[in-house]
Amino acid sequence: MSNWPTPHINATPEDFAPTVLMPGDPLRSKFIAENFIEGARLVNNVRGVQGYTGFYKGKRVSVMASGMGQPSIGIYAYELYNFFGVENIIRVGSCGSLTKDLHVKDIILAMGSCTNSNFASQYELPGTFSPIADYKLLTAAAECCEKAGVRYYVGNIYSSDLFYDDAASTLRWAKMGVLGVEMESAALYCTAARAGKRALAICTVSDSLVYDECMTAAEREQSLTDMITVALETSLKI
Repeated sequence: MSNWPTPHINATPEDFAPTVLMPGDPLRSKFIAENFIEGARLVNNVRGVQGYTGFYKGKRVSVMASGMGQPSIGIYAYELYNFFGVENIIRVGSCGSLTKDLHVKDIILAMGSCTNSNFASQYELPGTFSPIADYKLLTAAAECCEKAGVRYYVGNIYSSDLFYDDAASTLRWAKMGVLGVEMESAALYCTAARAGKRALAICTVSDSLVYDECMTAAEREQSLTDMITVALETSLKI
């Protein structure tokens, strides 16, 4: 008996390429498919979480949304890795900057992901697991940024379960050199590690916790073209 379709993905393994770009927003998935991928075909639309497969510069690639938060990306990444034969997931998302060195539209390549989540407790490890990116994807993305002349930083990111933090404690992570905050990367990295697959989070700074800078909702959806191009160029190297 096959493990697909699943309750969340109504497709077959043949519908997905080995590499999937994964924005959080389904509308950003649609935007990438319509503007960057040739012959994009809708392969999933369960719960409005749109997934497409087509070609970028002649190489087959997919894009599918993850929804918001670690539980959501944990579901989609798990199913793609374990049931649909996907080898690489590149998160293309937004984040908030925690440092004065970063401004809106700068890019972070997340080498590691701190978190306040209990996601990794499921593995019952006798210690604390450190979720990290795949080195091959990370170095390929850095090379693509250099070639494109894109402003980027490589370092640690903070993956939070909270968007509205009542304790207002997020900026404390900056004291440990953490560059930005988002809500998905740690679960993605854990899921990839457990499946023996590859993952990388590429995040564009959409707002700053240091400066009065913020993208609009429309800009978050449609103006992250440098990040998207870097992710697609990275897919050509793997």
